[in-house]
Amino acid sequence: MPFDLLTTVETGGCSSKIPPRQLEELLARLPLPVDPKILVDISTHDDAGVYKISDQMALVLTTDFFPPLVSDGYEFGLIAATNSISDIYAMGGTPLLALNIMMFPSSAIPLEVYSEILRGGYDKAHEAGVSIIGGHSIDDYPPKYGLAVIGMVHPDRIITNAGAREGDVLILTKPLGTGIILAGHRLKMTTPEQLEAVKLLMMRLNNEGARLMQKYNVRGATDVTGFGLAGHALKMARGSGVTMTLNMSAVPLADGAYSLAEQGCIPGAAFRNLDYTERETRFAEGLDYSLKMIAHDAQTSGGLIMAVAPEKAGELLDELHSSGHPEAAVIGVVEAKGDAALVLR
Repeated sequence: MPFDLLTTVETGGCSSKIPPRQLEELLARLPLPVDPKILVDISTHDDAGVYKISDQMALVLTTDFFPPLVSDGYEFGLIAATNSISDIYAMGGTPLLALNIMMFPSSAIPLEVYSEILRGGYDKAHEAGVSIIGGHSIDDYPPKYGLAVIGMVHPDRIITNAGAREGDVLILTKPLGTGIILAGHRLKMTTPEQLEAVKLLMMRLNNEGARLMQKYNVRGATDVTGFGLAGHALKMARGSGVTMTLNMSAVPLADGAYSLAEQGCIPGAAFRNLDYTERETRFAEGLDYSLKMIAHDAQTSGGLIMAVAPEKAGELLDELHSSGHPEAAVIGVVEAKGDAALVLR
């Protein structure tokens, strides 16, 4: 019988992140490096760092890893690699090289599972045009896997979470609800079809999103992962000095996510994310509670939030639909800075 990786963890994927408020307090104590070649650092908590090599090239650097969120080793590898590479796409970059990061209890889990995780990572990296050229492993329980990834971008074409501008339209490329569906699966509240659908979402690269952002000259974006749609939108609004208003009734949802939230299947990470956002967020009167919590659901390998000039949004959305992102939707607008950084209605 195949080894079930979910037996090793209580929380997996991006829901296992340190709560965002604690992380911000921790990072605030660290000094920022001073180097004119550093084009993006941690000051706005962006998706990746960017370092200028020449007038024509900058390196984009990121790393991500987490414990299992699915039972199968190969699928875990596919999802973890997709998630790690996503940060390069969120910056408008092209991923090039990667290193494996593996923590694995060699005496507690069959080594065949180790091999399957790495095979999944390799296959997804190959699909993305990324060469895995090494890595590092330690004996550790529970297992964890991810990649350190290097990409490239033109220094004048970097897309950051500080690039949203008043008047932009907000587009989300993947449905929300992966955290809720995965929690529901563990509680035996989901159908096999619902679980399979979110696995495929988490395995879907954001490469087309990156390509279209460059084509349509998008300058503000981020990907949605462990801090949920609301948490990442808040960081983007802060970095850009604007207010972002999200229309939650327009947000695409994974099949079953709303029903599970209505039944009270809301993972703890969503409440930690709400604790982080609520001081700077205005919640519209009558906002559906389940949608409010889905906005804070920790996503793994989620979609991109793009801030797009309104005259380009329609064409970009059409191209997303025809290039493998049929659920992509306009979910809000960017407004002048108001009394709240984020508005959910």
